[in-house]
Amino acid sequence: MQIAGARFVVTGGASLIGSHVADALLAQGAHEVVLLDNFALGTPEAVAHLKDDPRVKLVRGDILRVSELYDAFAGADGVFAIAGFLTLPLTQNPPLGLAVNVEGQVNVFEACRYRGVKKVVFSSSIAVYGEPGAGLIDEMAPANLATFQPGAMLYSCTKLIGEALCKLYHAKHGLHAIALRYSTVYGERQHYRGVNALYIVENYDRIMRGERPTVPGDGSEVHDYVHVADAARANVTAMASDVSGEVFNVASGVATTVKRLVELLLEITGSKLVPEYAGGGGVKSTSGSHLDLGIDKIGRMLGWHPQIGIEEGLRRLIAWRRANT
Repeated sequence: MQIAGARFVVTGGASLIGSHVADALLAQGAHEVVLLDNFALGTPEAVAHLKDDPRVKLVRGDILRVSELYDAFAGADGVFAIAGFLTLPLTQNPPLGLAVNVEGQVNVFEACRYRGVKKVVFSSSIAVYGEPGAGLIDEMAPANLATFQPGAMLYSCTKLIGEALCKLYHAKHGLHAIALRYSTVYGERQHYRGVNALYIVENYDRIMRGERPTVPGDGSEVHDYVHVADAARANVTAMASDVSGEVFNVASGVATTVKRLVELLLEITGSKLVPEYAGGGGVKSTSGSHLDLGIDKIGRMLGWHPQIGIEEGLRRLIAWRRANT
């Protein structure tokens, strides 16, 4: 699909990823970008920089109200299905979280079918793999959910349902669809709802208050941190491609320990504070001392490769926080 001159709707448009997808679409010449959000989790501040762009339309709407989707999707060429509950808010409010992540996504696909939308790019997660084991984790890896915390397990199952909807509506209705399995997304406009990304913003805040940053356990826990600009570029690349009915890992391909993450925060901020090691605790998603996410498939089929390493990404995030506090 040609991005330039086309019309797109981003559900969850006032979110971290949604706002960056809008940036990427506009940079490639999209004719109109509709940002649909109910502002329960998204914020107007996330898209405040777009308010004067005549190509952007901010619409208050909810994916649980299918009639609002019918209205928003009229004339749309493509839809980015980003709206949803992350692990932490879903754990705190399971009835609403499950409704949004399951019934809401069914509504999105039904509205796309009804309105003749050409393609959907669905935001999934590497949480579908469960607890990572040794070896490469590519898109054919089985789910290992047995040891997951209950909230994380529920979240993973909702993402698997979303992926199944992509394949079902592709096969049954000819609606092109791709699912993107994000690793830990972080970056400018960072919020406090991403379970694993909380380590970044919470420890940055502690350092700025002159408090010692905390490292869970012995610091060997690893995550794959992918910058939000890379995640947004993956979305737009997926939309522009002719590929459908596939799932892709969207990750940096590099495992970073939480100890190293805190060290980078201290280096970038110029702080001499000494980290404090503490118990793990809290809600977690896809944690362990090993994580090797394969990104060969997305490179081969979509030509996407991560461009922003963890140090540069943290510098961007910190520069944004300093400019907005």
